[in-house]
Amino acid sequence: MNRFLTGAALAVALALPAAAQAPAAQTTFVQAGRLLADPASGRVETQKTLVIQNGKVVRIADGFVSEPGGKVVDLRDQFVLPGLIDSHVHITGEQGPTSRLDEVTQSSAEQAMIGARFAKKTLLAGFTTVADLGAENSAIFALRKAISLGDVPGPRILASGSAISVHGGHGDVNGFRDDVMHVLRPGSVCSGADDCRRAVREQVWQGADVIKITATGGVLSNTAAGLGQQFSQEELDAIVDSAHRMGRRVTAHAHGGDGINSFLKAGGDSIEHGTYLDNEGIQLLKKNKGYLVPTLMAGDFVYRIASGPNNFFTPAQTAKALEAGPKMLDMARRAHAGGVKIAFGTDTGVSAHGDNAQEFALLVKAGLTPLEAVQAATVNAADHFGLSNEIGALTPGKAADLIAVQGDPLSDVRVLERVGFVMKGGVQAKP
Repeated sequence: MNRFLTGAALAVALALPAAAQAPAAQTTFVQAGRLLADPASGRVETQKTLVIQNGKVVRIADGFVSEPGGKVVDLRDQFVLPGLIDSHVHITGEQGPTSRLDEVTQSSAEQAMIGARFAKKTLLAGFTTVADLGAENSAIFALRKAISLGDVPGPRILASGSAISVHGGHGDVNGFRDDVMHVLRPGSVCSGADDCRRAVREQVWQGADVIKITATGGVLSNTAAGLGQQFSQEELDAIVDSAHRMGRRVTAHAHGGDGINSFLKAGGDSIEHGTYLDNEGIQLLKKNKGYLVPTLMAGDFVYRIASGPNNFFTPAQTAKALEAGPKMLDMARRAHAGGVKIAFGTDTGVSAHGDNAQEFALLVKAGLTPLEAVQAATVNAADHFGLSNEIGALTPGKAADLIAVQGDPLSDVRVLERVGFVMKGGVQAKP
């Protein structure tokens, strides 16, 4: 009976006029007082209207225009620019005094629900796309799907799932009883070139959009293993080769210069953090046409916690935070001066979700102009992930992801910390 009803309904639908089957989508007219449609050009235009249909910009009209039956969004007194992109978040958790226990107390379903709360905060802060670079597979892939279906409000998510990591290193489970660590250890932990190929392929099979590896030690792993290289060159070569053969870009969590350079020599695509980036690393990034994602907020945050009166880090974490945190701003300054391409990323989840835009002021402190900082979070980040045809600008054919602020972010980037209007894919999210 159900099959018959389905077939009958389909026959009726096919017999109806096209207009009855699919009503024309409403056109939205976003009237912008000032508009930075293409951050690559840096050109700010006044009194423009973005004409939006089916979630995309179809044209940009001169003046404030509308049509009967269309929806008008009045942003005549505001500065409109593309939705922001954060290239490095951890949206299913957040650092705090008790967060070390989350791994052993929260199910993947709980982490997905927590991630839904943080995803909404992130979207309302003006970030319409994020890359989650390290979360439990089931939690992050479920959240990504829920957002894409419109069941949960949040930015579109590119997800790596679990990071490819070495046994005992950053990304492996550390600081618990041996039997607990063996149960919690993800399948993405590997040793040896063949095993690392297996780990990459399994992450792609699980649903990873991008492969994230931990090329060096990390600040927040509870082990005194330093911040230097942890994979062998053979393992790095195998990881990058396997990922590229599977159509995935590879980005590396990397602090130590040895790990940075070895990863880039293997053909890696981008560096997260980059604390001890040296001149060789700068040249390799330029040779690879790769991106640096400086995550300056993370360095600032861990140093403030480790050196403050309410330090909740373990001794191993504290030592590494005090070592790495103060060096990141100068690293970004040298990279920018050396001509390295920079994509905006915060490592939010280390710091608080929703505060992502505080990274802009740190980028300017590191020598970027306000326009360059905005470009890092729009056209650069889109290019970094191969999505320039879809996001990063408001030119015709691209997603209607946009934000609006009072003031001029090209004069004062801190106005981006107070986003008043957010639209993602043509759907208004704020107010």
